[in-house]
Amino acid sequence: MMTDHRKTPEALAGLTEAQFRVTQEDGTEPAFRNEYWDNHDPGIYVDVVSGQPLFSSLDKFDSGTGWPSFTRPIDPEAVTTKTDRTLWMSRTEVRSSGADSHLGHLFDDGPRDAGGLRYCMNSASLRFVPAAELDQNGYGEFRELFGDQDEDTKETAS
Repeated sequence: MMTDHRKTPEALAGLTEAQFRVTQEDGTEPAFRNEYWDNHDPGIYVDVVSGQPLFSSLDKFDSGTGWPSFTRPIDPEAVTTKTDRTLWMSRTEVRSSGADSHLGHLFDDGPRDAGGLRYCMNSASLRFVPAAELDQNGYGEFRELFGDQDEDTKETAS
């Protein structure tokens, strides 16, 4: 299990220009023109810099904003927040706790039945790990969230 979620020079060197701009320079990618805004597959989203697990597809919802939105992080300790006063307003910025990557912003207009929060994230700050590939990518502890995704186990159970 990978637990060291710090930023390394090697990890930064592997980022695309957009990933670097978003995670290291607090950028924002265009709405509706990003990789995960309309992804509905089961799995988890991890920090593109460190691999730290951040969000689950089970908590993802269509906010209509054009960015991936979640009602909560996979673990409350996975993210930190701080006040962002850029753009002549006050917002709550969300960062990964391990690598301090800029992820997006937190708003209070999410689904009321799920707590009312909307974690509005940039796809460029995330890497999606499909539920069926959690074990092979070192995230097996999250497999139980999605039930049995291993085809060999399903065949054995029948």
